[in-house]
Amino acid sequence: MNADSNDALPLRHRRLLYRATHRGTYENDLMIGGFAHKHIATMDDAMLDAFEAVMEHPDTELADWLTGRLPIPDHADSPMLREIKEQAAEVAQGKQGR
Repeated sequence: MNADSNDALPLRHRRLLYRATHRGTYENDLMIGGFAHKHIATMDDAMLDAFEAVMEHPDTELADWLTGRLPIPDHADSPMLREIKEQAAEVAQGKQGR
């Protein structure tokens, strides 16, 4: 997704994309922002709600869960969080395989 296609997104999508790529930690910017860049344009309202819920967790916890340093606790577990974690693992595997 490039800057021109970002401009075509509805306002809610653009705001979430910005929020996902400006988390405060570079690690989460890459993991969550990378997921957002790939999927935000096709997310419906329910998916956007789920994505927003994931982003409500503190950065330190998200980084630990997404990298597998700590298991995702039951209270935070969701299909969206697991999907973000799976993509982060795939990206990490691809970079390690180079």
